[in-house]
Amino acid sequence: MNTTQRGAVRLSALLRKPVTDSGGGAIGKLSDVIVRLRGADYPVVTGLVATVGGRPVFVPAEQVAVLPTLRLTSARLSLRPFGRRDGEVLLRADVLGHRLIDVESAHLIRAADLELAEADGEWMVTGVDTRRRSRRLLGGLTGVPAPGPLREWAKFEPLIGHTGSALSRYPLGRIRRLKPAQIADLLEAASSAEESEILGQVHADPELEADVFEELAEDRASRLLGARTDEEAAQILARMRADDAADAIDELPQRRRQPVIDLLPPAQRAKVMTLMGFNPTSAGGLMGVDYVAIPAVATVSEALAVVAGADTLQPEALTSVHALDKRGRLAGVARLVALVQADPQAALGEICDSDPVRVGADADVVDVALLMSDYNLITIPVVDDHRKIIGLITVDDVLEAALPEDWRRREPADRPGSADDEQE
Repeated sequence: MNTTQRGAVRLSALLRKPVTDSGGGAIGKLSDVIVRLRGADYPVVTGLVATVGGRPVFVPAEQVAVLPTLRLTSARLSLRPFGRRDGEVLLRADVLGHRLIDVESAHLIRAADLELAEADGEWMVTGVDTRRRSRRLLGGLTGVPAPGPLREWAKFEPLIGHTGSALSRYPLGRIRRLKPAQIADLLEAASSAEESEILGQVHADPELEADVFEELAEDRASRLLGARTDEEAAQILARMRADDAADAIDELPQRRRQPVIDLLPPAQRAKVMTLMGFNPTSAGGLMGVDYVAIPAVATVSEALAVVAGADTLQPEALTSVHALDKRGRLAGVARLVALVQADPQAALGEICDSDPVRVGADADVVDVALLMSDYNLITIPVVDDHRKIIGLITVDDVLEAALPEDWRRREPADRPGSADDEQE
């Protein structure tokens, strides 16, 4: 945003300051500042809320001659009680003292103060002070704190807590810059109100919503799905990986499982029902049912074309290609890197490991982890008694099963070289 800024003031310095008429006579005190959110642009001030005679009234921004002094351009002021309109955000009520999403670090952080600056003839919110305050007075305000360091408003996504305002900004929300796992972490740390607003933004993008539910801990995913109708839950589960969907359904109350399953698309329903038939602590309970398997006589070029076209499979499942013999049995496994480096006209069977490591559906999760570690595997196929593939275990599935139960609640390490580092 290209603007010429001049003049700046902290919100804490404005609140409760006298609002005066054009002659300098006090007519009330400032109780809040109204802004309109504009996506990546700075929020623009559209008005003030002044307390006059003990009741809040609206003061249009154009009626304020100079914002820091709160002097009005005329003595006339509508004394109708202030009523918030959809799309309006109140800086004191909605933002100051509330938590925002730090988009760069994917953390929830509290806004201790806000900076307003004049740019191109308008007053806008330009910065956020996120330091902690030690003293707190009635109404969430402190005395006159020493100014803390400011960060650019664009680095944050506010959680307003007002339905009308929230709905008006969902299409422009910056939360969708985050990875699904980061949004899942935010939900783990969020209050009930914050959780609802984050989910509201995520719900605007069904594919992202499904990805986030895949990353949630099973108990939280089940609780959030349980709060939806059967139809809404099925819509989310239909877009999830079948193994994650099966885990989520298994955590639902018994009375709700079958109705939700019945609402799934036939292909997803078949996958989920298959996976739910296995012990969750076995290879069958750990595996997914999406993988690439083609005849061993196919060429490397044909195998790579199949991988390129498998855009609905998770990337981890595409790191290996499985060769099948004439009877559909597993004849070998080739890593993707081997295919890329091989002669495109060579037969797939010629570059495969003809005796690949594989496990049965009843193999113990610990045994699977040991095999993958010993043989440096990224994936391991699960086969039946006739050596036909029934599923695939990826390394992320094993890690999730091997990590402590509370691993999702641990604070992640800071990422080096983040965008917040000072630019040279």
